[in-house]
Amino acid sequence: MLDWTDRHCRYFLRQISQHTLLYTEMVTTGAIIFGKGDYLSFSDAEHPIALQLGGSDAKDMTLCAQKAQEYGYDEVNINVGCPSNRVQNGRFGACLMAEPQTVAECVSAMQQAVDIPVTVKSRIGIDDMCEMEDLDRFITTVAEAGCDTFIVHARKAWLKGLSPKENRDIPPLMYDRVYQLKQQYPDLHIDINGGVKTLDDAELHLQHIDGVMIGREVYSNPWILAGVDERFYDQAPNELTREQVIKAMQDYTEQQMQQGARFWHVARHMLGLFQNQPGARAWRRYLSENGTSDTATPATFDAALAAMAQR
Repeated sequence: MLDWTDRHCRYFLRQISQHTLLYTEMVTTGAIIFGKGDYLSFSDAEHPIALQLGGSDAKDMTLCAQKAQEYGYDEVNINVGCPSNRVQNGRFGACLMAEPQTVAECVSAMQQAVDIPVTVKSRIGIDDMCEMEDLDRFITTVAEAGCDTFIVHARKAWLKGLSPKENRDIPPLMYDRVYQLKQQYPDLHIDINGGVKTLDDAELHLQHIDGVMIGREVYSNPWILAGVDERFYDQAPNELTREQVIKAMQDYTEQQMQQGARFWHVARHMLGLFQNQPGARAWRRYLSENGTSDTATPATFDAALAAMAQR
């Protein structure tokens, strides 16, 4: 979800669900330690929020975990699932599935330095790695180092032969393998990721495992989160309408633009707000055609709503 789940996206999603755990886009240790920008800032309204961290040096990972705790993150998640070339060249992401001891050393060092949970997101394997024996070895090694929560994307990642985009769809989903992990490691918290499209899908998975991560479907159809708090957290239903969410985002966008952001930095995450609703295409088209202009303002949201009504 690089360049997708930034702080503007997360603030928007938090208007729809108050209790869903939100993850940052993956941030590398190099960016945090040596980058000129502030890669960790977020709004208090985004809680609960986890920092997804990319790296393989235990010392650097520990320093970044400490920074995350200082900033107020609720969790640090080590990304051992991203298959991009940039990730492989930096020796982090999915390629680390072949180095369970490296991941274990990072987990151990990080947990000794912080009080917030340190979790791991992985695939079920990479390339010729056996999704049975080798995955068991990975989980066992990292769990023995102190990690008790794993988010498992139920696909292999083929680092040799498939592009990052192809790795999202071509390798078959093997949900049963993730279910089996929970049976093998009942004391671990096992979450599942990959191909989840609806809350009904999530509920079916929860009959077998402990949690569900939904990524791209939420980005393209964010209103899927509107039913989460009531259905899975036993909380009052979300009574906000889409129009009320837009009003909240207008106020937020105005604040952000006063601090130097552009309208499109926020609006681009809201294109799917009316997915599967009458006028959804008009909403997307108006924002896409007018939202990138330097003259776009929070009032552009009102104009997009008006374009929907005139469809």
